[in-house]
Amino acid sequence: MGKVSAIVYITVALLILFLISHSPKKHSSHNRHRRLKLRSSYTFNKPTTHHEPVAFDPLVADIERRREDRQWEKQYFEHSHPEFTHEPAPGEESQPEWEDFMNAEDYLNDEEKFNVTNRLVLLFPKIDADPADGFVTEHELTEWNMQQAEKEVLHRTQREMDIHDKNHDGLISFAEYEPPSWVKNDNTSVGFDMGWWKEEHFNASDADGDGLLNITEFNDFLHPADSKNPKLLQWLCQEEVRERDTDKDGKVNFNEFFHGLFDLVRNYDEEGHNSSHPSDDSMEAPAKRLFSQLDKDGDRLLSAEELLPIIGKLHPSERYYAKQQADYIISQADSDKDGRLTLLEMIDNPYVFYSAIFSDEDEDDYEYHDEFR
Repeated sequence: MGKVSAIVYITVALLILFLISHSPKKHSSHNRHRRLKLRSSYTFNKPTTHHEPVAFDPLVADIERRREDRQWEKQYFEHSHPEFTHEPAPGEESQPEWEDFMNAEDYLNDEEKFNVTNRLVLLFPKIDADPADGFVTEHELTEWNMQQAEKEVLHRTQREMDIHDKNHDGLISFAEYEPPSWVKNDNTSVGFDMGWWKEEHFNASDADGDGLLNITEFNDFLHPADSKNPKLLQWLCQEEVRERDTDKDGKVNFNEFFHGLFDLVRNYDEEGHNSSHPSDDSMEAPAKRLFSQLDKDGDRLLSAEELLPIIGKLHPSERYYAKQQADYIISQADSDKDGRLTLLEMIDNPYVFYSAIFSDEDEDDYEYHDEFR
């Protein structure tokens, strides 16, 4: 059956490519002015304030990772060795730092070298896998986005681990780990005044309790929103109480819940779509209902344990963003509005996949990631 599916895919793909090559290219002419650009969501001094969509194409993602690695290495060296930043060593030659990546952008925009139609034909059967029926569903596209996101996250974690693992044993102790410089220098953001980057955070990430973080535990430490570790999720809940507890009674009352946490829950349930912002009066009743549902002991206060059912909405995971990106892509490329994509629909809307932004007009319309509030 697998061989039959492969033959069908190849036959259909060849037919589509033949028809496209022998017909006017009206399907993408309105997008010709849009130049593909490499992105980098990495910032050395502070965390990003928004969650950027992952690259749809693994080939593009690999180019972007190599670009980001080079930027990271440069900035890490400048941070670790400031004495060399302004006074280069005698005889040091300047290096063409971005030349390779400008060439990469030229490559991405050269239809002879990087043809988006050919790429989509190649990627389609890899996405259409559950089941392989000739249609890409929201679930299949979400799973595909998740695969790309997991590679991206793990790559950055491994890069950080290589730096902090001083004795190169594949494990990180708390003594080896040094918090980001922005934590020490910026008292207005999440830093030493809260539990982030402290030993409590480290110990919560240590799932097996051996006092060391392996690559999986360190990945959870850096990206707690995606962790399944109960200790770390409990720690996240405690951090929410610590941050919201203005009267310092160790719990969250309704006012503290309503003015902060409830908006995050509501935004999550609306999946980030543009919507009107109702008044506080109209939202107070649903907020009270949710508060009452969470308040299991009926003391009119929420403990860290009682926040656990909504912690995934307060700190959205990569899966949330993968689904959001899949929904956006389908909304833009699904010409017949049947909730799924054919290969032809994808080919007719190539820049929906390769622009990887939520708004063509305003790049500030990214969805906000709550991991580092």
